[in-house]
Amino acid sequence: DYFFEAQERASEAENVPPVIPTPHHYLLSVYRHKIFFVAVIQSEVPPLFVIEFLHRVVDTFQDYFGVCSEVMIKDNVVVVYEVLEEMLDNGFPLATESNILKELIKPPTILRTVVNTITGSTNVGDQLPTGQLSVVPWRRTGVKYTNNEAYFDVIEEIDAIIDKSGSTITAEIQGVIDACVKLTGMPDLTLSFMNPRLLDDVSFHPCVRFKRWESERILSFIPPDGNFRLLSYHVSAQNLVAIPVYVKHNISFRDSSSLGRFEITVGPKQTMGKTVEGVMVTSQMPKGVLNMTLTPSQGTHIFDPVTKLLSWDVGKINPQKLPSLKGSVSLQAGTSKPDENPTINLQFKIQQLAISGLKVNRLDMYGEKYKPFKGIKYMTKAGKFQVRT
Repeated sequence: DYFFEAQERASEAENVPPVIPTPHHYLLSVYRHKIFFVAVIQSEVPPLFVIEFLHRVVDTFQDYFGVCSEVMIKDNVVVVYEVLEEMLDNGFPLATESNILKELIKPPTILRTVVNTITGSTNVGDQLPTGQLSVVPWRRTGVKYTNNEAYFDVIEEIDAIIDKSGSTITAEIQGVIDACVKLTGMPDLTLSFMNPRLLDDVSFHPCVRFKRWESERILSFIPPDGNFRLLSYHVSAQNLVAIPVYVKHNISFRDSSSLGRFEITVGPKQTMGKTVEGVMVTSQMPKGVLNMTLTPSQGTHIFDPVTKLLSWDVGKINPQKLPSLKGSVSLQAGTSKPDENPTINLQFKIQQLAISGLKVNRLDMYGEKYKPFKGIKYMTKAGKFQVRT
């Protein structure tokens, strides 16, 4: 009840306080996939510890069921309870690595669900996972693959606010390195960077040997089996974050007339010659706007006269012929012109580029005789990217 009261008071789901004190308990929550995950705490505990655990629960559900949605959780409620039973022991986190959990509780498949229904058996595995008893609890033993491969994805999200003259007010990069490692045996990997100094604010997977990172700036680890997040990092404005796209805009409303002008052009800025694709421009228009008559040079646009939201699906940017959206805005007659111009929000992605300039130098493997196949991909995408007009 306390939680629902807090939810009613908040204007948006994101505004519900993550920690809610009540007379006998603390309620800690995270909001993901349009669902709240709430933990009830009886005694004082570092809140981040619980929040991190809740995020891990959500990641595990996503891993198990492919998507994490209300319907999926309801359909697999037995597996959800079995998994939570293993993840928490008497209120303490126990097994949170998905590949160990998958040996303890087998992920649901259609066939297994049918068999369980007929035979009355459960998804609980027969024996204790070998990994649980070793010094490397995140990796199961006796892993065998015919194709040995290790893939790493460096994904960076850039959050920025650009003012109307085009200068950057704030800009920062949230980055992650996600790995998919399918290697036989107990490989020991080292990953080095061309410019590790960029990484000042880093959070590692438990498998990384921290001492080695501190002394040599090299990632040395025995990887978990399958998919995992090796590290996440944050590059703040001090390092002068490069802004990959720019927006030229001319949006004007006149005082006496009920018409206004609207023109925007999007172009690439610092992209090291890579293509900017998947570009989507959205803008919340002022309340006084009745309609917009616009012509895009490419892509499609929609203006919703009820919510006053303009969306323009641009697609790829061709640097030779920049995409633009031009036209007129009709306003309510007799009202004064809007107080402020709308802000423009951008979505985009750039393949094969890490905007921070981070580059992997090499990946080496020790402890096993075979030669693995190695691949590294880079991608930059927009997080909260806002241009003021």
